[in-house]
This record gives sequence, C-alpha cells and structure tokens, in this order.
Amino acid sequence: MPEVFFYHLTRSPLEATLPALLTRSLAAGWRVAVRGTTQQRLDWLDAQLWLGEGFLPHGLAGGPHDADQPVLLTLSRKVANDATCLMLIDGAPFDVAELVPMVRTSVLFDGGDETAMVLARHQWKQVCDAGLAAHYWSDESGSWQKKATRVAAAPTN
Repeated sequence: MPEVFFYHLTRSPLEATLPALLTRSLAAGWRVAVRGTTQQRLDWLDAQLWLGEGFLPHGLAGGPHDADQPVLLTLSRKVANDATCLMLIDGAPFDVAELVPMVRTSVLFDGGDETAMVLARHQWKQVCDAGLAAHYWSDESGSWQKKATRVAAAPTN
C-alpha cells in the first residue's frame, strides 16, 4: 500500500531537505521523480543538487537519458524513469490514481507561504479521502517530528 508523506518546511529550506530525502530514497533502492511547477525552479534545483555534499545522481527531464536517471527532475506527470517514489515540490499537482503504484510519495511545502499551506491541506484531504496512508511531518521544533498519521482505509469488496 502506498504511503504519502507531507513535509511542512518551517526551518529547513527545500534545498536542504530534498537532498536528504533523495539520499534516503536512493539508499532504499527507489528510483525518484521530483515534480515541480516551473522549469526555472527545476534548473535552480538542479544546480543546488550538484553543489551539495556528496554525489547525488540526477538529471533534468528532456534529455536523451531520462529513463536512466535514478532521480529525474520533471514538470511532467508522465514519469520517464520508472520511478517508484514521487516527490512533489512547490505545489506540483497530482492525481490520486498516480500515487497508488508508488511505494512512497512526498509532498514538500513551505510553511511560510499561506497559499502553499492551503494547497497542502487540500492535498492531505485528497489523499485521506482516497483511503491512502498519510503522514504529516514538521521541522518546527528544529528536528523532524511526525505530527499526524492517517492509516490507509481497508479496501472494500
């Protein structure tokens, strides 16, 4: 059963949080698609990921080797790298049906942006209404803490 993790960024910016999540995802053996909302933001994120500590293999969608990328930064809902983990940033949209085949989906949102907060609440409701497991994490205390969990609903026959 897929799980959806909501990360409420209050102290840690995206460029610090995302590499840590990607590193853990790759260590778990997952291929990852990071979906954003603008090419400019993905270009910026691509540069940030190359500047970080250690090597984090990734690429921007639209190249000849998209299918080979362990982490693919994309605007598209069509996942070109057979990802089993989807990370949504900057309010990137999703359909609940596309989350079902994923092992994990992570929704990262800026706690200082009221529009992002409203959208994340709506997305949480979408996920819960679909019966998927949802977990809400916040770094407001200075370290990541799980604040809420909604267990997956039992399938009805």
